[in-house]
Amino acid sequence: MRRLNNALAKGWQQVGSGFLPFADAATAELPLSRLLRLALFQVSVGIATVLLTGTLNRIMIVELGVPASLVGFMVSLPVVFAPFRALIGFKSDTHRSALGWKRVPYIWFGTLLQFGGFSILPFALILLSGDTNGPPIYGQAGAAVAFLLIGAGLNTTQTAGLALANDLAPEHVRPRVVALLFTTLLIGMVVSAIIFSQLLQTFDEIRLIKIIQGVALVTMVLNGIALWKQEPRRPGGTLDEPVAPKFSETWKTLSAIPGFKRLLTVVGLGTAAFNMQDILLEPFGGQVFGLPVGDTTMLMAALAGGMLVGFFIAERMLNRGVEAMRVIGLGLVIGIIAFMGVIAAPLVGSLGLFRMASLTVGIGAGLFSVGTLTATMGCGNSTMSGILLGSWGAVQATVAGLAIAFSGAARDLIAVLAHAGRFGDSLAHPATGYIAVFILEIALLFATLMAALPLFGMGGRRLARQNPLSSSWDEGRSEGYKEA
Repeated sequence: MRRLNNALAKGWQQVGSGFLPFADAATAELPLSRLLRLALFQVSVGIATVLLTGTLNRIMIVELGVPASLVGFMVSLPVVFAPFRALIGFKSDTHRSALGWKRVPYIWFGTLLQFGGFSILPFALILLSGDTNGPPIYGQAGAAVAFLLIGAGLNTTQTAGLALANDLAPEHVRPRVVALLFTTLLIGMVVSAIIFSQLLQTFDEIRLIKIIQGVALVTMVLNGIALWKQEPRRPGGTLDEPVAPKFSETWKTLSAIPGFKRLLTVVGLGTAAFNMQDILLEPFGGQVFGLPVGDTTMLMAALAGGMLVGFFIAERMLNRGVEAMRVIGLGLVIGIIAFMGVIAAPLVGSLGLFRMASLTVGIGAGLFSVGTLTATMGCGNSTMSGILLGSWGAVQATVAGLAIAFSGAARDLIAVLAHAGRFGDSLAHPATGYIAVFILEIALLFATLMAALPLFGMGGRRLARQNPLSSSWDEGRSEGYKEA
């Protein structure tokens, strides 16, 4: 056995990093074991995302009979805090603390908000199920508060966590570190979707409540392990650091960078196009193809798995010197083809085509996400990781929430009109409302491609080379980390 272990170890050592995706993200300052431990906060975010936008939205729409418009509103509630991601990132960049921590307080309090939301959610679902004598409004209000807390926690934890990873990683590997962290997010989504689908093969309200309680506990454990001894604590604190520019000044500087505003427009349009189907794909599979809860949850796993494939393809392309804007363009084209497949699946009665198209939607979304994130991170200097990640995340999360809310309402309205025969007898079908939204997503993907065309040739990472921020602040923060 020992000989076999030694042989396997030597074999792995001979495998180049090119065959081990993101292995070259590790450095002497940030070894792979520490980096993977830090990435656990992304796993918890992935688990929560699957539970909220995948499993719970289908159960509330199909099993509990909650209108899709109301579910879309609840799932989009985290959008209330999404615009503050840029501010959260900026505050964690410039936080002045006697304890010597900048990122840790934001990550920890974000974790507590997530735990609080998951603690409230089971009681709200009990009221929504109709098994009590109370009015449904209490259950709806409780679910809204729970989704709001979870969303606030997710936005805070993810923004500060990604910024911490950028602080710890040497500059030349930061894009790969961020890509690795988003890969672990998708892995968490895929694994949790598979687990949820197996646990919910036979739907039961009590089992669902146990799953939610388990997710609350797992979130605390994973984020606690991820944070342990990650950010260096400066003994003298950070109160003596130079005062940073105000948020408004920093944002004005970013806005003056050529192409930055257009890039955020591309992020917003593309995010809307890829996210409208978030609360519709599983109910679509349930109502049109008659899939049970466990099988529709696997659709979320296919979508996340496709995004993981897209991440690997994007990482290969970027490492080979392909411009980030070209990665974005490829993702948009693949997305258009994928949504055409989703629309064609019920028309030809092919469940296999529907599943393959769902996987391909994920591939396009993964390419688009990595490309836009890489381009955004190239718009500033190394001390601005928080506000850059926050800006990208703010636009993405805000637009995603609005798109989800709109798609649920649009599906309900069109379905009612189709059922009433307003579009003719041939379209009086349960799939009509869903397909109308999918067609709108294709139109948005074309619009995104048109908006992105002027940025091609700017190189994505070369959108900005210089930033006129205060050099004293830049040097002060860099020296602080070196001393730590």
